Amino acid sequence: MKKVFEKIISGIITCSGFLTSVVILLIVVFLFSEGLGLFSQKTIEEGYTLVVNKSNPVEELNAKQIKEVFDEDVTNWEEVGGKPGPIMVFRFEDMQKYFSEEELGPNYENATSCINSLVEKNPGIVAFVPEEFAGGDGFSGKRLKDHTISAGEVFGGNEWFPTATPAAQFGFMPLILGTVWVTVFAILFALPFGLSVAIYMSEVSSARMRAILKPVIELLNGIPSVVYGFFGLIVVVPLLQDVFGLPVGESGLAGAIVLAIMALPTIITVSQDAMQNCPRSQREASLALGASKWQTIYKVVMPYSISGITSAVVLGIGRAFGETMAVLMVTGNAAVIPLSITDPLRTIPATIAAELGEAPAGGPHYQSLFLLGVVLFFITLIINSSVEYISSKNK
Repeated sequence: MKKVFEKIISGIITCSGFLTSVVILLIVVFLFSEGLGLFSQKTIEEGYTLVVNKSNPVEELNAKQIKEVFDEDVTNWEEVGGKPGPIMVFRFEDMQKYFSEEELGPNYENATSCINSLVEKNPGIVAFVPEEFAGGDGFSGKRLKDHTISAGEVFGGNEWFPTATPAAQFGFMPLILGTVWVTVFAILFALPFGLSVAIYMSEVSSARMRAILKPVIELLNGIPSVVYGFFGLIVVVPLLQDVFGLPVGESGLAGAIVLAIMALPTIITVSQDAMQNCPRSQREASLALGASKWQTIYKVVMPYSISGITSAVVLGIGRAFGETMAVLMVTGNAAVIPLSITDPLRTIPATIAAELGEAPAGGPHYQSLFLLGVVLFFITLIINSSVEYISSKNK
């Protein structure tokens, strides 16, 4: 009976592990299939097209050029490879500025001919109109070629504006740099404090003090990130605004400080465990040779524990990279390339959390957020692989 029971338990555990692996694999496949689908989407908004005068030599515009033209940052065709001449921007919403209701018809049945006449009369025009009104017999305008979104535009783009029309901007660079910026400064802040506390608890403090501090530090890991976010919003943000004279306190620096506090328990716990694994014989040998306590810590304990300390740092980086709510609350959420640590910025996890609920399912915006998830997946994979490599190096 006992053997039967053990076989049943073993079978349940095996099935559970298999199902868990399958579910994880399906999640990864879904993440990649949705994210990579972005590269099959067209640059111009679905259902619309760009029309120019047939005498215009320009055949195609990329997403960045389209945005600059319609934002009127570029006002001459020569700047985008055409003949010198002013650019006239026209959107379909502007129809009633140029034509009366009688000319358009009650149901816009004359819209095609109206758009055609407007394009014919204005050599410098670029019109953003529905495809149904930019074709058919007698339409003399020229439709610019559309192309699929490229990897270069996504990973090399410096602007994130997924709701822009006519061409959304999916540049990941501000989000990647914002994530790296906050994480690097968080580790720079957390590492000295974390190592100091770990050394104190492992080598200096009494057993009683260690028994008090260790549960308190581990308890910090259980505090919800939104609580850290509230602390940052109420305490850190106003303090930074007053100290540095910033127009707004929400900044990369505020995010880095909050993340540093959140990463401290991981760095302290893992580093302390690594230091305590240093054999007592090595400490005693160092002291017997005349080394002081601090020389022993610096010359013996830390070199022996360097693998564990490095793992602690990498795990702290992983905690900072994946954090969402606390960063979302204190960094200002500005999707721009930060020039200073006191500038507002936005991270990849915060972007996914803030925008996924608003993005239409299956659209380019939705797929771009999944692609950000793929980027985060690879970053996490690299971090975890680094931990495994470093941990096994000195075994």
